[in-house]
Amino acid sequence: MQLSVWTYEGPPHVGAMRVATAMEGVHYLLHSPQGDTYADLLFTMIERKAKRPPVTYTTFQARDLGKDTSQLFQTAALDIVGRFKPDAMIVGASCTAELIQDDPAGLIENMGLPIPVIPLELPSYQRKEHWGAAETFYQIVRHLADKDRRPSDKATRRPLVNLLGPTALGFRHRDDIAEITGLLGNLSIDVNVTAPLGAAVADIAKLGEADFNIVLYPETGDLAADYLKRTFGQPAVRTVPIGVGATQDFIREVAELAGVDSEPMLREGLSRMSWWSRSIDSNYLTGKRVFIFGDATHAVAAARIASEELGFKVVGLGCYNREYARDIRAAAKLYGVEPLITDDHLAVEQAIQDAQPELVLGTQMERHIAKRFAIPCTVISSPVHVQDFPARFSPQMGFEGANVIFDSWVHPLVMGLEEHLLTMFRDDFEFHDAAGASHLGHQILPDTGRGTSVTAGGVPSASSNAGVTTLVPLHHPADGSPPRAGEELWSPEAEAELKKIPFFVRGKARKNTELFAAERGVATIELATLYEAKAHYAR
Repeated sequence: MQLSVWTYEGPPHVGAMRVATAMEGVHYLLHSPQGDTYADLLFTMIERKAKRPPVTYTTFQARDLGKDTSQLFQTAALDIVGRFKPDAMIVGASCTAELIQDDPAGLIENMGLPIPVIPLELPSYQRKEHWGAAETFYQIVRHLADKDRRPSDKATRRPLVNLLGPTALGFRHRDDIAEITGLLGNLSIDVNVTAPLGAAVADIAKLGEADFNIVLYPETGDLAADYLKRTFGQPAVRTVPIGVGATQDFIREVAELAGVDSEPMLREGLSRMSWWSRSIDSNYLTGKRVFIFGDATHAVAAARIASEELGFKVVGLGCYNREYARDIRAAAKLYGVEPLITDDHLAVEQAIQDAQPELVLGTQMERHIAKRFAIPCTVISSPVHVQDFPARFSPQMGFEGANVIFDSWVHPLVMGLEEHLLTMFRDDFEFHDAAGASHLGHQILPDTGRGTSVTAGGVPSASSNAGVTTLVPLHHPADGSPPRAGEELWSPEAEAELKKIPFFVRGKARKNTELFAAERGVATIELATLYEAKAHYAR
């Protein structure tokens, strides 16, 4: 375990909370001190759930450590049964409580509670949140699935499947389930159980009645799917349907296992993404440099969409969950980039800075990083903040998910009609270059009334538009002399030529040209310097 101001994953007991909160009639007893009692904040504020999570804490304090803390645990267990009347209980310890070695599993074993109790062994100092969720779901399935249940006669029913992996706090899991359930219905396939999200104890008991399983989220569903394969002989579909191509592959794989015809659905072309990505407006996006980081499932899916469906160039690819590093390495090799496997956000920040992408696809942290670098960004993976649990229907999976992805990825690149018009009429009296693009309005400083601008390093610079202030980049000479405002470095002819470059790539062109000039000791950038830099970076 590493102390940090930011972490992509919490300790494994947070993963257990996500499973317990996702289910119905399951209560989680967590042996923990007061400082570890933050489940309400996670689920009611971030995910905006209407009810409190089913988690009870023993909340021992420092003064309790000299007494019998195990008695606190047993008393809490009895209170849960009497007050909440759950159908099953899972018990475990937080990372802090693990140090006092009270052994929740042993404490609960001989209490004779009238409900199933599932002990969890979650090593907080070796594992993290995704693994904790997967292990918790696996233990619930192992303890509660009825081993005598088997599929009924296929002649009297439609094919039945289980959807495995969605949890509370998952990125768009609620909407993904609705989209995939509808897609399966169009294939004449019924869903037997979706778990853990929305599943009750009785639902877990009948998992064996399905013909096969669909693992939508491998990070949390793989272990349970492997167990169901061993116990019931159920095969599993592991193609994750994110993007048009992956959704088509998913449909074919599901249809083959179910014995149904997939071609009618594939011919319908239910996603608008395929055509829109070939439309005239989207041609401007071809070759955009994109950096991708998140959980392995969403990162690998995003790389395929970016490269194969939108014509972007993947310049960075990574994940924070090391258990799936092999998948990231295989994908990175396919796109010719170095895989980034890390849970250090500073390493991710440095990789983004080195790659100089034009779009970042990542988690909540990458959104913050991209904002500091003034790079467009879209969130594609947990961890996320409250704005990524929208009230509207906004899946990532299936054909409608592909439509949502197209919109959410393309819009930050600012290729709308408004921005084209701003460029076309840049010299009109109603427009001026200092105004910039509307989506970058937050970078324009308030009118000081003195006709001056302030550089990114705090250096004032004269403005050509009285009463207008703009951010002006600094040039750092190679000889180590004090930095100069970027406007002073450029000749009037070169500056005029630079302004002909569309605003959404002008900043990068300016930066590259100034870097090119600094490396060669060029004091003033002329037209020839600009063209030489362009040729240099185009190689």
